Amino acid sequence: MMKKIFLNIMVSGLMALAPVAANAAASSQSDDKQLAETIRNDKSLDEVVSLAKKLLSKGFNAGSGYSQVWCRDLNTFIDTALDVVPHKDVREALLLFFALQQPNGEGIDGYVTKDQFDWGDNRAYYSELAPNHVGFKNTVETNQETSTIQALAKYVRKTGDRSILQVKVGNRTVTERIHDMLAFLMKEKFDAKHGLIYGATTADWGDVQPLSDDVVDINEDTRYAIDVYDNAMLIIALDDMNELGIATKENMKLRKSLAKNVRKYLWDNKRQKIRPHVYLGESPVPADFNEEEVYYHGGTAIAIEAGLLSKKEIAVVNQAMLRNVEKSGMPSIGLTIYPVYPKGFFRGGMADAYVYQNGGDWTWFGGRMVQQLIRNGYVKEAYEEVRPMIDRVVKNQGFYEWYGPGNKPSGSGAFKGSAGVLVKAVEMFREWSKDK
Repeated sequence: MMKKIFLNIMVSGLMALAPVAANAAASSQSDDKQLAETIRNDKSLDEVVSLAKKLLSKGFNAGSGYSQVWCRDLNTFIDTALDVVPHKDVREALLLFFALQQPNGEGIDGYVTKDQFDWGDNRAYYSELAPNHVGFKNTVETNQETSTIQALAKYVRKTGDRSILQVKVGNRTVTERIHDMLAFLMKEKFDAKHGLIYGATTADWGDVQPLSDDVVDINEDTRYAIDVYDNAMLIIALDDMNELGIATKENMKLRKSLAKNVRKYLWDNKRQKIRPHVYLGESPVPADFNEEEVYYHGGTAIAIEAGLLSKKEIAVVNQAMLRNVEKSGMPSIGLTIYPVYPKGFFRGGMADAYVYQNGGDWTWFGGRMVQQLIRNGYVKEAYEEVRPMIDRVVKNQGFYEWYGPGNKPSGSGAFKGSAGVLVKAVEMFREWSKDK
């Protein structure tokens, strides 16, 4: 008898909850429809796309003030460039990165024509396969090879041109050269103890090291460290290779171990955030500054892109980013890091707070966080968080490299990376909204 009564109570309870669940679902659908309509009718999104395509039709250099074609910049605007530039020109730009690849498999950062090489770098890269160009590299970074692989994958994905994979550059095909790049990283940048790749200490995804006047090149002052950005970029590159059908079993085994080790060494479960660095030797950070509290916005976004955080964790880190924006007073989630490194930790302009990569606000990475929010179902949050980035483009009628306190535009006034990531975000918004 008691069992029967209990079952009747359970059934009654579930029946009572059913209308609540149905109402919640209906409300959610209604909210989605309203948001979709708002997105479809948002003319500022169209204006940003129009401005971006106009800018990206002007070539592959990173932006005003930059004559160089950088692989990590190209990687973030190549999709949109393919809409406005002949595909053969994009193909040629990509192949130049492989032509300037070094005999040890090392990829370059970027290139210029020889007549544009005017900054006196005694560490320039040359190749008989590209006699009219000069390559260069900020060696504190460990993302050039992976950026090149990702850019190539985006080209193939959008154009369907798989023939580029078998193009011979010198005596090596592009596919073979991609594997040469991986071999270089494994030989020169892999730390066996942690099972992760490393580079110099930088702020998040940046290319400026502390303790040295030579801020972009590894030297006797360099402090080596593991960070999430470099490793997430490698994971994405390996996934791209797998999609292209050129990954080996060893490549995918490496991908699995990298993901495992990122979680083991770089995910701070107590703080529910990614750790800034794991140092391979002495830390350059002052003893009275707790770097473990520093939040790396850009690296976190790329970690999400690499599939390293759960959907629940994505919600948690996004809320943390919003709190950081509020506490810092900066304009958007493009905020690089928070809290910033102490005054004088970096040399030059970055010695101060909220300058360049020491807490500057970069659409270049904020836009990628917006993309990941959309991809993981947080469309409402994504739309709210992209608005400051959209609004400042419309106001300034252009794409600045980064923004300081008070939304002050800084750096390049026509930064193509910012344009590329925003167009991609807008396309994702449009795709989501069209069926709602």
